[in-house]
Amino acid sequence: MHGLSRWRVASSDKDDDARAGQESLTAGSWRPTISEVHGLALHGQAVRSIFVFRCSKEAMRVLFVGDIVGSPGRQIVRDRLADIVAQRQVDLVIANGENSASGFGITPRLAEELLKMGIDVLTGGNHSWDRKEILEFLPHEPRLLRPANFPEGNAGAGLFVGAARNGVKYAVLNLQGRVFMTPIDDPFRKADSELAKIPADVAFVFVDMHAETTSEKIAMGWYLDGRVTAVVGTHTHVATADERVLPQGTAYITDVGMTGPHGGVIGMDRNGIIGKFLNGLPARFEVASGDVQMNCVLIETDDEGPRNVAGSLRARSIERLRFCID
Repeated sequence: MHGLSRWRVASSDKDDDARAGQESLTAGSWRPTISEVHGLALHGQAVRSIFVFRCSKEAMRVLFVGDIVGSPGRQIVRDRLADIVAQRQVDLVIANGENSASGFGITPRLAEELLKMGIDVLTGGNHSWDRKEILEFLPHEPRLLRPANFPEGNAGAGLFVGAARNGVKYAVLNLQGRVFMTPIDDPFRKADSELAKIPADVAFVFVDMHAETTSEKIAMGWYLDGRVTAVVGTHTHVATADERVLPQGTAYITDVGMTGPHGGVIGMDRNGIIGKFLNGLPARFEVASGDVQMNCVLIETDDEGPRNVAGSLRARSIERLRFCID
């Protein structure tokens, strides 16, 4: 059963704004499309508000799905993503997939499955390399990213440029922090060089900053404010409550949280984790079960305002979303 009545949606109570777009009727004529219902109701319940219109050609509504952990994380994406995209009128879906294979890494088969579920771009992190078979796959699937600031010569890339469902061109950049993590290349200077590669007609620029410390992620948000549309943090698997739009129009959150079982410790079985803290001995960690959640953020652009200094769309809002099994 895939009805929304099975699911609890935990998010803000504010009404969603209408989707943008133009629909051609005949040559030289157009009308705005009815694109979204304010305050979407659960399946089987009455809709509580009205249709509204927006007429911007470059409206962007982008969903980012926090770190997908193991089979429970993949399952909730499989079951719910299509409904969320339809109800929220999402133009682009990005997700971090580096923990999708039993909590550690990603395989070619799982990458293909997640992309077929409706995810447009998969980002990675320090676990991108855990499954050795991914090394040969990365050069053949540009939509599967790994952090751009790994040293030159490694397989794959950290930047992808494409076109969203509404035709707007976008870029996704994946970076990794260095504090309490592998001391790879400087993510700040790498951001500069990668952003310089993005074509001038790209309207939406998104950055996944995969890092351990809040300070490094916040610093990256400020460093890129006004140069990209959004900077979101991943890696800790614990959602933060600091989502905001920075002064120059960049949407920011320190960590989106994870998509998977919250009945354990950051996605892993709690007994094994507690045991390791108690005895300090090596342990084999298994993916947890129970309290499966899908933590996301929804970013909407300010389509009527001026572009930022880099020529990208400014963010108008960033909203935390959490979908849970009843």
